[in-house]
Amino acid sequence: MSRYTGPSCKKCRKLDCKLFLKGTKCYTNCVIDKLAAVKVRGAKAGGKMRRAKVSEYGIRLQEKQKARLQSGMSEIPFRNMFDAAAKAEGQTGENFLRKLETRLDNVVRRLGFAVSLKAARQIVLHGYVTVNGKAVNVPSYQLRIGDKVSLDKALAENVQVKQGLTEAEKRNQRPSFLEYDAEKMTGKLLRWPDRAEMSYPVNEQLIVEYYSK
Repeated sequence: MSRYTGPSCKKCRKLDCKLFLKGTKCYTNCVIDKLAAVKVRGAKAGGKMRRAKVSEYGIRLQEKQKARLQSGMSEIPFRNMFDAAAKAEGQTGENFLRKLETRLDNVVRRLGFAVSLKAARQIVLHGYVTVNGKAVNVPSYQLRIGDKVSLDKALAENVQVKQGLTEAEKRNQRPSFLEYDAEKMTGKLLRWPDRAEMSYPVNEQLIVEYYSK
C-alpha cells in the first residue's frame, strides 16, 4: 500500500482520533474537535449519535492504521519495523513505538524544526539536516543514543521553521529525552523515550495482536 496523500482530516475523521497530520494547524482548526462539540450539543439536546459497530479485528486494524498514518509510512516498511521490534529484547509494542519515535524525521519535528512530520520529512530530504556532523537525507534514519541532530542555519529565517520553533516553545512540546541548543540549532538524543513521552496516541498492544494473527 502506498503512502496516503489525500486530505489529512479525512483520515482523522474516519479513525475518530487526532493524528496531528497537519502539525500545528491541528491545534486551531481540527475537525475532530468540531465533531466532539457537535456530539456534546446533541447529547444535551437528548439526541443519540449512531456509530457502526466495529469488530475485534477492526479495532486492532484501526490502531495499526493510526500509528502508520501518523508516522507517514507505507505498509511494507511499517511491518518490517514491527518485525525488527519483535526480535529485540523487551516488550514488542514499546520497542516498536520507540523505533517510530526516534526516526530522524520525527525527532526533527519534536525538536521544533518543522511544523509537521510532512514538513520535517521535506527538510531532511532536501539535505538540511546533519547527524553527528554528516549530512543525512533519509527520513527513516534510526537515531541512536548520543546522536546529535543539527539544522542548517540557512533555514534559521525560514517561516515554517520559525513557526515550528515558536510552537514548540509555546506548548512546551520538547520531551526530556531530547536536549535542545537554541543557539546552535541542534538537538541530541539523550536516552530512549519512556512510553509516556511518546507522541503516538495508540494502544500498542492492539498493534501487536493485529500482527500476531
